[in-house]
Order: sequence, then C-alpha cells, then structure tokens
Amino acid sequence: MKELKSIVVQKYGGSSVATVDKLNKIAQYVVKRHKEGFSLVVVVSAMGETTNQLLERAHQISEEPNRRELDMLLTVGERISMSLLAMAIREHGAEAVSLTGSQSGIITTASHSNARIMEVRPFRIQDELEQGRIVICAGFQGVSYKREITTLGRGGSDTTAVALAAALQADACEIYSDVDGVLSADPRIISKAQKIAAIGYEEMQEMSAAGAKVLNATAVEFAKNNNIAIYARKTGSSTPGTVIRRDVPRAAQRVRGVAHNLRVTTVERSRVSYQNYLDFIQTMHDEAFHPKVLSFQNENLIAVFGTEDLHRAQTLDDSIRRVLGPDCIHHDRGIVSLIGEGITEKLDLVCRGAKTVEKFEVFAMSTSRFRISWIMRDADIEEAAQLLHNEFCTQEDTIEVMS
Repeated sequence: MKELKSIVVQKYGGSSVATVDKLNKIAQYVVKRHKEGFSLVVVVSAMGETTNQLLERAHQISEEPNRRELDMLLTVGERISMSLLAMAIREHGAEAVSLTGSQSGIITTASHSNARIMEVRPFRIQDELEQGRIVICAGFQGVSYKREITTLGRGGSDTTAVALAAALQADACEIYSDVDGVLSADPRIISKAQKIAAIGYEEMQEMSAAGAKVLNATAVEFAKNNNIAIYARKTGSSTPGTVIRRDVPRAAQRVRGVAHNLRVTTVERSRVSYQNYLDFIQTMHDEAFHPKVLSFQNENLIAVFGTEDLHRAQTLDDSIRRVLGPDCIHHDRGIVSLIGEGITEKLDLVCRGAKTVEKFEVFAMSTSRFRISWIMRDADIEEAAQLLHNEFCTQEDTIEVMS
C-alpha cells in the first residue's frame, strides 16, 4: 500500500456541490491531491438549496416541525452529497467511501437542531485512510450520547471539518466556498469588499457571529481551542485565499471588516424588574433559544435573536410575551457591526462610526473589545454597511501580507 504523506481535511459548501458537474470537478481535484500523496478526508454540505427546500417542505406539514424529526429530515441532504461525490471519485480512478456523521464518530449533545460536538471518535475514518481510501464525510450532523441523529445548526459542516481535523491531527483544514476567502464585507452588497489574507481567531469569530457567512463561529471557536489553522479558499481557484490562525497583526486602523445580520428578532422593554429579567433568561434557557445580544441596565432590557431560531418563531414570540407582555417584539430590525481587535481602545473610532450612521434611526448601540454594533431598521442595514465600509475599510486597512 502506498505510504501517504499527511492528512488534509477539506470541506465543500453547498454552492460548491450544487450540481453533478460541480461534484465531478471536485472529484477530479480530490483525486489529483490524493495521487500527490495526501490522505484526504472530505466533508460536504447539502447540494445547493437542498436544506432550504427540505425546511420548506417541513413547514408545509407543520408550522413548527418536531425538532427530532426535523433533524432526521435535514441530514438527508448531506448524505446525498457524500454518496454522489464518492461515486464520482471512483469514476475518476480512486477508491472512496462515504460516511455519515455517526459513522464518522461525531458524538454530540442531545439538543436537536443546534447540537454541539462533545467528542470525535474517528476510528472508522482512520481504518479507511489506512486502506488508501478517500473518506467523504457528511457535514452538519452527528449522533448524540442518547443515540439520536442530531444536526449542528446552520454552517455546521465547517464545525464538522475542524473537529475532524483536530481528532485526526491533520496537517491542514481547508474550507472551500464560492468566494475567494474572508472578505472585508459581504460582496453581494458591497462590490469593493477586499480579501483579507490573514485574520485571527477572535476577529473571525466576531465576524461570523455578526453575520459574515464564509465561516461558522462555532467552527472558529473549535479551531482556536485546538490551534488549527483554517484555510478559506474559493472552489476551483488557485489563489491562496485567507488563513485563520493565531498571532495575526492588527489591521492598520483596528477595523478588519463590516458584518451585518438581516431580519433579526429584537426584544425591547423598559421598566423591567430584575426578577422579571431573571424569569426571561430562564425561559429562554428552558426553550433552548440563544440570544445574540442580551443587555439589562437601569430596568431596560434588549435581546436579539438570529434567523437560526426562525423555524420556531411562534414559540419564541409566545415565550417572550408570556414573560414580558405584548408590544416588545420587533421583526423589522437588523444589526450592522464594525469588527477588529482593540476596536474600542480609542474613542475616535467609536465616534466616527456613530457619526457615519447618524442619518439612520438607531435603537441600540453596543461595544466590545472586538465589535461596535448598531441595531436599526432592517431596511437601512445594507446602506449603513456600505457607508461604514467606505469610511473604514480601505485597501490599506484590510489587506494583510501573510507571514
């Protein structure tokens, strides 16, 4: 049997595997890398809009589908991708085997629709690699300690790839998508968004949590905890993309990029007692809702929930109203954020940012070491993101030379 040099974990997103033709091109590339001597584990997402289509069908049956059954349904998408890619690789002359999340040894918590990886037992994968096969793993899924099929939430295939890279002590973890790497903003709304050659774990985690779609925030946290460098690249491109790693120099003006979240659900209530606040957070915990933003000060409560909870939107609304009463929930809000390490160390950045968006109605503003965020009307978010990017994200500020 041919001795393999090193293990590389690759992940391909839904747009990269959207068609049979794209799967064939990935198969050709994977086989080429394998012939060069690499031992390959390939994690795949569902093809194109498959997950959204499955969700739509579920909602045609039930307004709020049972979360266990939803996991059983949604995991079908990745199984389709993995089996087709394994077939394509065999047609291009290499041995391949496809494995589900449970077959890959991914053990999770029992929280359906938003499980977290507790442990990875990659024994089956290691056995297949030793036989010289390319291993194709279904992303986004695992099995709980209760032996139930679970999903890892939106973007969970990234987490699958990083977790496998850690468990296998891989030499590289490569995340492929339809963009050239991590950009300073969403290129769909900001045409002048710049590629960032290198970015630190914390900054990337903040960008992901604030709405950047190129990498999942939990995956970045996993990489940080295990000191795994992630290489984000465009599928089929020879350009180097972006590396996410430790000890990346700060951006010149401390602003690395702009991120935004559309159509969030916000809770805004004044004259809230501390006991009422405790009741609220306990209810959210019991219902497994996780706010992106939670603030309580001088009897004013603000909470923000992202779109990942929308499949239980009515339950979320009912739970909030039961504790806080009516007229405190808004579905027409969005968040726009400036991201960068040490971004609030100098108030001039905070002032410049606030003045840049002063033409809009701002409902709340918050800061942290890595982020300045504004909550405003959803309809204003894209224009605000454009203005902030024009103000802060020049090429000199965002592009870094990899060292």
